[in-house]
Amino acid sequence: MFLFTSSPSNRPLYTGQDKVQDVLVTLAILCIPVLLLGKPVYLYVTSRRRPRQRARLDRYTSLTEETEALINVAEADIENADDDSEETVNMGDVFIKQAIHTIEYCLSCISNTASYLRLWALSLAHAQLSEVLWSMVLRQAFRMPSYAFSVAVFAAFAFFAVLTVAILLVMEGLSAFLHALRLHWVEFQSKFYSGSGVLFVPFSFSLLDLETLGP
Repeated sequence: MFLFTSSPSNRPLYTGQDKVQDVLVTLAILCIPVLLLGKPVYLYVTSRRRPRQRARLDRYTSLTEETEALINVAEADIENADDDSEETVNMGDVFIKQAIHTIEYCLSCISNTASYLRLWALSLAHAQLSEVLWSMVLRQAFRMPSYAFSVAVFAAFAFFAVLTVAILLVMEGLSAFLHALRLHWVEFQSKFYSGSGVLFVPFSFSLLDLETLGP
């Protein structure tokens, strides 16, 4: 997909698959500058907008007491935001940190996607073991002479069935399940979770303040 090529031996699953893949890869590439510049540009725009908000609030003179109270609260919030931004926000540091996070995220996407190839390797091992059990066990019984054919097939099939259930179904199935579980837990869920020290609180109506909801 990332090479924008197609193989004649690999038949498409549906009509227009190549175009859909090209669009998805293009969108994924276009998301990289958004990840890199989104937060710095947002902080830069909001930092320049706060002085304009303060000047707009200063133009209002004839106001009621309730509106004046709201304006005072808004001015206090703007001043606090300005103080926090002057103390903590540094556009150079923000851009460097965002660049580091973008590079780390892009590399993790590539490496984590490649990690799913281990399931493909397990499927190849499963197919090879099936071929070995067929050629080394059951196929040998079909080569027996006619008088010993029934007994050989009975014994070979019993041995073949035990190995198939024990190795292919139990061991290989458990291995594939554990690998898939690990891939989902580590590679997939790491895109949506970061241990930032904030306790997760699930949504519940009992935690809502009924007075704030209104009638």
